[in-house]
Amino acid sequence: MIFEQRNPHACRTYLIGDEKSRETILVDPVLEHVEEYLKTLDQRKLTLTHVIDTHTHADHISGGAALKDKTGCEYVMHQKAPARCVTVHLTDGFACHLGNIPVKVMTTPGHTKDSIALVMDDRILTGDVLFLDDAGAGRTDLPGGDPGEHWDSMQRVLGLPDHLIVYPAHEYRGRQPSSLKDQKLRNPNLKPRTKQEYIDYLEGLTLGPADWMKDVLKANYACARDPKAAWIPVDVPACEVKGTMKIGANDQLVVGISVEEVSGKLAAGASMLLLDVRDPHELSGELGHINGVTNIPVAKLSHRLSELEPYRDREIVAICKAGGRAHTAAQILMQAGFPKVQVMMGGMTAWKQAAFPTKA
Repeated sequence: MIFEQRNPHACRTYLIGDEKSRETILVDPVLEHVEEYLKTLDQRKLTLTHVIDTHTHADHISGGAALKDKTGCEYVMHQKAPARCVTVHLTDGFACHLGNIPVKVMTTPGHTKDSIALVMDDRILTGDVLFLDDAGAGRTDLPGGDPGEHWDSMQRVLGLPDHLIVYPAHEYRGRQPSSLKDQKLRNPNLKPRTKQEYIDYLEGLTLGPADWMKDVLKANYACARDPKAAWIPVDVPACEVKGTMKIGANDQLVVGISVEEVSGKLAAGASMLLLDVRDPHELSGELGHINGVTNIPVAKLSHRLSELEPYRDREIVAICKAGGRAHTAAQILMQAGFPKVQVMMGGMTAWKQAAFPTKA
């Protein structure tokens, strides 16, 4: 059997194939790597028959639609998947063979409504229903997420054979695949709990803003072929139920400030920098912007930090539409040593709801 992980970063794409027939599938392909996948298939004389997404992704745009276009392969997802370009819809218990490799589909809702795991004789591709060790599992606070359904899925996973090696759809910190038996000992989401205890556990976690992830979901619903169809921050452990990275930009604990506090400080003449990290066209949109803001889009912030050096010791308030991009921007600034960084909670949406003055 051919079994390889093809991506250099946190999103995992698995190439699975039969040595004799040279027929292969790709599980959870990423759009930005489609040309690399195609080059590998061509060089090794492999035929791509199916692309499978284990769920509708929220942290990257799937390569499924593009691969279907370029190779004529089938695009496979759960029957509840909203993407219209899917050609084959799977149901729970569906069994098939990839060459001589038996594969069984297990529905695992909780992270999304359309989540599935692929169970083989010696391994399980868990998608986002289960990650490795202290990474836990996929978050349940996005559209379609449900902590109670996730508990039900965990019970199904717990009923599988201990020897199965767990291969998740994400791995942010270099953890290595290990057996389900090991995961029962190490993974907090597999700790024995009642359903209500599990729901309370998940709802008690601080997961951080996710407004940009909803844009990625929409791009995948629409079968986007453009890698820039949604803005995606780099190396954020976005889908984890609880992050545990070594100290870095994504681990900085960000302080929030209310729109009322910001308005009050401006009225009192406070010397602070308002950093609006939306794209320029948004500043003249329906939400407008606060008079006097400095505009640096979050995607460009890491490369334009020198522009903020004169304000290093000043209070900086990061602003965006609802808070997600501002949170990322604040983490970048804090990692770069800016000592007085805050996020305006609720962003311009909250500012406008409070009827504070804006400019278009």
